[in-house]
Amino acid sequence: MITLNHYLVFSAIMFCVGLYGILRRKNILLLLFSTEIMLNAINIAFIAIGYYREDLQGQIIALFVIALAAAEVAIGLGLVLLLHKKYKTLDIDSLSHMRG
Repeated sequence: MITLNHYLVFSAIMFCVGLYGILRRKNILLLLFSTEIMLNAINIAFIAIGYYREDLQGQIIALFVIALAAAEVAIGLGLVLLLHKKYKTLDIDSLSHMRG
C-alpha cells in the first residue's frame, strides 16, 4: 500500500533533482526545465496531502501552481527566444557580460 510518506519522499526527490538542475546548469532552457520539475514536485505534494486529508484544498492550490507554471513557461520561452535571436547563445556565463 502506498502511503502519504511515499508521495512526499518522491516529491522531495523530484524537488532536489530540480534544485540540482538549477544550481548546476549553464543553459537558460535547462533552467526552465528544472523549474518545471520543482513545480511539479510541489503539485504532487499538495495533491497527495489533499487526498489523504480528504479535502480539495490541495488540488485547488495545485491548479494555481499549474497556472503559475504556464505563465512562467510562456514568459520564459519568449525571453529565451529573444536572447537566442540576439546573442546566438543560451549560455548564462556569456550572457552575464551584457551591458546596456
